[in-house]
Amino acid sequence: MVEKSAEVLASDPASDPDESSTTGRPYTAPADGTERVLADILAGIVHTDRVSVDSHFFTELGADSLVMAHFCARVRKQQDLPSVSMKDIYRYPTIRSLATAMAEAPPAAGPAPAALGLADAPVPEPIEAAVARGTPRYVLCGVLQLLFFVGYSYLAALIVTRGAEWISAGTGPFEVYLRSVGFGAAAFVSVCALPIAGKWLLVGRWKPQEIRIWSLAYFRFWCVRTLIRANPMVLFVGSPLYVLYLRALGARIGRGVAIFSKHVPVCTDLLTIGDGTVIRKDSYFSCYRGHSSAIQTGPVTLGRDVLIGEVTVLDIGTSMGDGAQLGHASSLHTGQSVPAGERWHGSPAQPGAADYRVVAPAPCGRGRRITYCLTQLLILMAVWIPLAVGGVAILLAVVPRLDPLLEPGPVALTTLAFYADALAASFVLFCGTVLLGLLIAVTLPRVLHPLVRPDTVHPLYGFRYGVHRTIGFLTNRKFFRVLFGDSSGIVHYLRAIGYDLSPVEQTGSNFGTEVKHENPFLSKVGSGTMVADGLSIMNADYSSTSFRVTRTAIGPHNFLGNHIAYPSQGRTGENCLLATKVMVPVEGPVRENVGLLGSPSFEIPRTVDRDSKFDHLKDGEEFRRRLSDKNRHNAVTAAVHLLLQWLLLFLVALIASCAADFYPAYGASAVALANIAALVVTVTYIVLGERIVTRFRGLKPLYCSIYDVDFWRHERYWKVTAATEYLNVLNGTPYKNVVWRLLGVRIGRRVFDDGLFLPERSLAAIGDECTLNAGTVIQSHSQEDGTFKSDHSTLGAGCTLGVGALVHYGVTVGDGALVAPDSFVMKGEELPSHARWGGNPAREMPENPTGGGDLAPALISGV
Repeated sequence: MVEKSAEVLASDPASDPDESSTTGRPYTAPADGTERVLADILAGIVHTDRVSVDSHFFTELGADSLVMAHFCARVRKQQDLPSVSMKDIYRYPTIRSLATAMAEAPPAAGPAPAALGLADAPVPEPIEAAVARGTPRYVLCGVLQLLFFVGYSYLAALIVTRGAEWISAGTGPFEVYLRSVGFGAAAFVSVCALPIAGKWLLVGRWKPQEIRIWSLAYFRFWCVRTLIRANPMVLFVGSPLYVLYLRALGARIGRGVAIFSKHVPVCTDLLTIGDGTVIRKDSYFSCYRGHSSAIQTGPVTLGRDVLIGEVTVLDIGTSMGDGAQLGHASSLHTGQSVPAGERWHGSPAQPGAADYRVVAPAPCGRGRRITYCLTQLLILMAVWIPLAVGGVAILLAVVPRLDPLLEPGPVALTTLAFYADALAASFVLFCGTVLLGLLIAVTLPRVLHPLVRPDTVHPLYGFRYGVHRTIGFLTNRKFFRVLFGDSSGIVHYLRAIGYDLSPVEQTGSNFGTEVKHENPFLSKVGSGTMVADGLSIMNADYSSTSFRVTRTAIGPHNFLGNHIAYPSQGRTGENCLLATKVMVPVEGPVRENVGLLGSPSFEIPRTVDRDSKFDHLKDGEEFRRRLSDKNRHNAVTAAVHLLLQWLLLFLVALIASCAADFYPAYGASAVALANIAALVVTVTYIVLGERIVTRFRGLKPLYCSIYDVDFWRHERYWKVTAATEYLNVLNGTPYKNVVWRLLGVRIGRRVFDDGLFLPERSLAAIGDECTLNAGTVIQSHSQEDGTFKSDHSTLGAGCTLGVGALVHYGVTVGDGALVAPDSFVMKGEELPSHARWGGNPAREMPENPTGGGDLAPALISGV
């Protein structure tokens, strides 16, 4: 989708709708009042005298999605007209067809006009205005959370130091190894049991309820949530051990259930999963949500043999019958229930025909599951824990004066030699770890890859399954994606780990920093294709007893927006635009030379080809010169990123040195304080990195080519500030808001942030008392082919963003508005105060839907 501002359109001859300029057809005047109002609104937005009512918005008038989003917002302000969404604009791309659809739409029920295209959506729950909880309650909750973190740090330090002393007392290597295994096993069991005990002691059994945020009840909820999600059992996702962990927390889970999502459910007593159900990765089924300054808990019920696709959201109060399926990039809103045996997809989900169950079952009995779990525990206890202990021992031997347990004594913190030695040791450690990690990532998976045959059904929880999971683990290292992403280097890195990218049309921005897969050797991306960021290539399909890896191919000359899960059955070919959060179709004809938007997806113009402003930079001598300049700039960016990562390691090493120095006098307290200091230093490092790279002035909106130095600086900003994931430890606390403010976000008072992702902090504004759920994104930029745009995004006071919702750039959300889970609020949208919006793309949700579907009886071609 082409992104031109209204000012650009006004100066662009292609945007002048007069018959002498672009359309080549006589001007057609409005025939009635509705057409006249719509034509006048559009003419005002594109700054022209008149528009013909039968001219195509995109192909003839030169408009784009941003301009048409402003058009929709102004139409919604007309009291005598139905609400219009972007989906309606693409479906009825002329004034005349849109006005006709409006005339044929069923009358709105209730005080708010029904949104076009969402008459069959679930009824949203009423929205209550956010109630101010008061600063004292907010501060008290923050103090209690700080005390909890300090207490947890002290307990962990006490266990670690006592264990280290006991291990170091061993008389020989074999005894030290045995003690490492014994201590590791005891510590692992204790850490895994802590959240289980904490949940039953602090909460007991979860029940449907509403908890006021920042209250004492919320503090107990937060403690349990933090313990559950910080548990090392999360590392066993995809294993029967993970299911056992959820059962111990109170979840009612049947036999043979396979869960691959790392988003751990919290209110587990409200989770019911029948036998043989499969939940794919990146799915949310937490059994709670933040809503209008409160935590609401509710049930999620899944029957037998249910299949949940990737990147899905199950809101509270949802259910699926036996044998039901929910496709990838889909969601169930509160109150939705999928009948037994039916296949649904979309956001919110609706009945569909696609069959996502594509893997035949395989023999996978209880013995295989038990053997796999025991093998995992044996490897952990006998290999990984001793290696970790040995690594610490090596660190103590290499880094000077970090071994007080063996040689207690004061450390000369005031001497220059101490800092020089620590600097040199951290440099050797950092470089050695990076080079060794890169070597392992590009070699070991190649050795393992032939052991898992593609297009062959293998049973779960066996040798090949373990190899398959190991390949994915070794080749999905975030450090290297961030290092090489947004530069020419990412192509060479992806090729080195196994991607098929030949032949490459190098752009310098072929991929972003978030590209993941299940098997890189079965991932193909066609020539000339560009990926913005957040691509998940789905190479594996699962049943409750088996898996199969399959080649996944993305066609040539595509452009993929942000946050897309691409399945191996994807039905897209050459020259496609896949918009942000699109649900890639897995049935029907292969789509080519079109754009796809939404979930379920529908066709839109592949209009990026019409944005000719920067075409002269796509080839020729000017392109080669600018690409060379970009490569040099990106190389410096990568070097700066490595330097800062090394600096962070050095600072953490200094903190460890100080802890080692004071340990003989203060014991475990010194180690606990060092842990807290490391968090403070990390946050300070992130804040200073943000401020330095933006020159203490914040970001400004951009509209430029990817070969412009302003975009290269923005790429540097992304890379240097990528460490904001460390802030997740502050989710649900007042301290997250303090850090956001230090990072440049214009954020109000008492905002509840349960996991917001903000790529551009200083372009976002968040009002008082907002509720931001896990997985929410406020993305103030868009990159499409060779063009980059960014603008401000604003949330008013008391807004609620549902789980997994994404707000794009140029969006204004009014006070008290609700955005439903997994929704995509497109660029330029304006949500009125206290409005209810949902869907992908998001549109106004009716208060009293009466059924009957959208304005047209069938979706446009390509759904």
